[in-house]
Amino acid sequence: MAAARNKKTERAEARRDIARNRRALHRYEITDRYEAGLMLFGSEVKALRDRGASLGEAYGQISNGEAWIIGMHIPEYTNASMNSHEPTRTRKLLLNRREIERIADAVAQKGQTIVPLRLYFSDGGRAKLEIGVGRGRSNVDKRHAIKERDARREADRAMGTRRG
Repeated sequence: MAAARNKKTERAEARRDIARNRRALHRYEITDRYEAGLMLFGSEVKALRDRGASLGEAYGQISNGEAWIIGMHIPEYTNASMNSHEPTRTRKLLLNRREIERIADAVAQKGQTIVPLRLYFSDGGRAKLEIGVGRGRSNVDKRHAIKERDARREADRAMGTRRG
């Protein structure tokens, strides 16, 4: 039993989040989600393991049949050689051709955009980016979503107090 628990904790640690874009779920109504690999330099991977990244200003783009993430900030790795990476460079996303075509078709519709949601290490230790295709919410939609979330919290609290 102890060995199984250790494997579970190892998997949980290996799949830990590096960065989350919490504002994205508030600003956008996400319709589709995809898991994409990233083309990174070695110093970028070490920086991700060491300090993390920021997805706040990042967005996705499809050009020439390839998917790109623009504006994602990965800090420089201090122990790297003089040829360290640029923190906000454009990075290629690794997706299947069908996924890229599906995303491109969705983005071609008015108001759809590619939003990075979560950056994490997979079980195999590879950096993965969860991206979503969504439509921007208006202020009315944002207020409605907040009301629904608060009502759900209140209902959960009420149910929790009755049980205990």
